[in-house]
Amino acid sequence: MRRLALLVLPLALSGCFYPANRGKALESRLDRLDTAQAQVQEELKRTRAELDATLPRIDEKIAEVSKALQGLDTASRRSGADIGIQLQKTVEDLAQLRGQVETYVYKIGELESALSRTSDDTNQRFLALKGEEAQKEAEARKKAEELKRPTDKKEFLALAQSKAKGGEVPVARQLYNEFIKKWPKDALTADAHFGLGESYFAEDKCREALFEYGKLLQEYPKSESTPNAYLRSSECFKKLKMQEESRLALEELVKGYPKSDAAKTAKSRLAELDKAKKGRK
Repeated sequence: MRRLALLVLPLALSGCFYPANRGKALESRLDRLDTAQAQVQEELKRTRAELDATLPRIDEKIAEVSKALQGLDTASRRSGADIGIQLQKTVEDLAQLRGQVETYVYKIGELESALSRTSDDTNQRFLALKGEEAQKEAEARKKAEELKRPTDKKEFLALAQSKAKGGEVPVARQLYNEFIKKWPKDALTADAHFGLGESYFAEDKCREALFEYGKLLQEYPKSESTPNAYLRSSECFKKLKMQEESRLALEELVKGYPKSDAAKTAKSRLAELDKAKKGRK
């Protein structure tokens, strides 16, 4: 059992990465988007700093005007022309500062819009680079978020299983993953891993399926789903042209779970393999 688990997990893990050339392209584009976003954020920060520096000057001018108005009686000894000039200059200064503030506020609004657009563009490009599959997963995540979650764990798992049977596989995967995060130590988590494995197996994604089946082999050896996980692992290895590992999975199944229905199927397949081997000789 342990031998197969050690074979399954490294293989499954290796299937979780992008091909090297696609990964580099993804990283390069995201780096450029991050740079553009950082520039917009820096400009926004600088503009806000300029606005913060201008506001105290406006407060000072307002204080000057208030003081000037309060002191009109005292200033009555001065000529009306002198008072008019002083007030006119103060009004002009205030108008100039107000114009600067309006410019800064407008600029901040533009920068925040640009930052929002850049963020949205980054998300869209990221999904596009990851391909159609990632977009389906994003849509499934949105649908899953709209579903009412049962508080009972059995009902929650049943909901995920019903979505899988109904053909809503991406939504089911979201629910299975959520179940695993919510109840990581529960015995039913084994069924959630198996459900995930089955969803990948149905799409011929054997590496991803092997990862989930491998979780059962390592962490839930007594689960009712584990014998079937061995059987499915054998089929996945066969599809990947890993004949030795495929046979090993069948042998471990028969050895560890001899009374299971899956073991009966495994014995039949082992007999076919032995017969084919003798025929080649």
